Amino acid sequence: MSSIDRVLLLITSLLAAYQIVVGIDKLSTAPIIAYTIAFGVLLVAALLLIILGFEVLEAPIVVIISTIIPLSLSLGLVWDYLASYRTPYLLFALIGFAVVVLTRSIPVQNGPVPTVVLAIVHGVAGIMIFLLPIVISIQGHAKPLFSLVGIGGALIGIGGLLLSFLKTGKPILSRETILRILPGLLLLMTACFVSGFKFG
Repeated sequence: MSSIDRVLLLITSLLAAYQIVVGIDKLSTAPIIAYTIAFGVLLVAALLLIILGFEVLEAPIVVIISTIIPLSLSLGLVWDYLASYRTPYLLFALIGFAVVVLTRSIPVQNGPVPTVVLAIVHGVAGIMIFLLPIVISIQGHAKPLFSLVGIGGALIGIGGLLLSFLKTGKPILSRETILRILPGLLLLMTACFVSGFKFG
């Protein structure tokens, strides 16, 4: 890991910390919990990358951690803006996370089931984070800059899938390419989230 990578990850961790401390203090309890989990995991992940380097990505738990962030973020958004879907989406998030953990913990991990489960869970969460802020902004229920959260959602979806398929041994891009773009991708994603929540 280069010095530039570490600087980018440090800025990412600082932005995530800012969002936890300042960016979500005016929300209701459930979204605060969901966003705190998401940005807390992002903060810890960035710090671990700085301290341990890219080797930490070899840990089996990376796939599970990379699922927590989009599920928590999407749950917070649904809770805030789609009140009638709160309970169904909470169940989806809990069951989806449990199935991801289960399929990563039992011997079927060499088959297609874990990959399919991961794609479905990441896909649904990613679509929610991407589309919901943009639609809300277009409809005038939030300021136009709230759509930056949607852009961050697209970036987190890309990052999550790149890491997940890298861990499954079926990378979309080469490992070197993924590691080269990952710090910048994480920073850009976090900056979009923080800006969208602050100015949106």
